[in-house]
Amino acid sequence: MDDPDGILEIFLGPGDLYFGDRDTRIRTLLGSCVAVTLWHPRARLGGMCHYVVPSRPGPVPDRRHELEGRYADEAFLMLLAEIRATPTSPDEYEVKMFGGGSQFAEFSGQAMDVAGRNVDAGLELLQHHGLTLTSMHLGGTGHRQVVLDVWNGDVWVRHVELASDGKRRG
Repeated sequence: MDDPDGILEIFLGPGDLYFGDRDTRIRTLLGSCVAVTLWHPRARLGGMCHYVVPSRPGPVPDRRHELEGRYADEAFLMLLAEIRATPTSPDEYEVKMFGGGSQFAEFSGQAMDVAGRNVDAGLELLQHHGLTLTSMHLGGTGHRQVVLDVWNGDVWVRHVELASDGKRRG
C-alpha cells in the first residue's frame, strides 16, 4: 500500500509519546529502551511510547506533578489517557512491544541489566492493564528502528545486533 498524501511524520526520542490518527507515521530508535505501539483497526487511531526505565525512583507523582513518558508505568498511564479521550476502549487495540536490547552483552541478566528490566516491566504493565500483545521483538543485543504507520497498523522493525566483539552487525 502506498503512503497516503500529507502524512504527519513523528520521531520519538527517549521519554516521548505520541497518539494520532490515520494520517500519521511514528518512528523511534531503541537500544535498551522499549517502545509499545497501540493501533485500533476500525478507528485507525494509534500511538507509541518510548520509555527509558521501568519506574521513577521514589514515590509516584501526585496531582501536582506531571507524568513523564521516560518511566514505563507513567508512559502506560499516558497512553491509556489518550485512548480514554476517544470513543474506543483499550482492549480493542492491537498491542506490540519492541526493544530492550542490551548495549553491553556482558551485563545481560545482571543487576545493571536495564534492558531486561525494561522488558519485564512492560510485560507486567501490559498484563496489569489487561492488554494483550499481538507481536513483539524484544531482548538480544544492539538497537532497533521501529516505525508505526497508523493508517494501516503496520509496524516495521530493523534490528542491528552487536557482534561478539561489541561492534554493530548488519
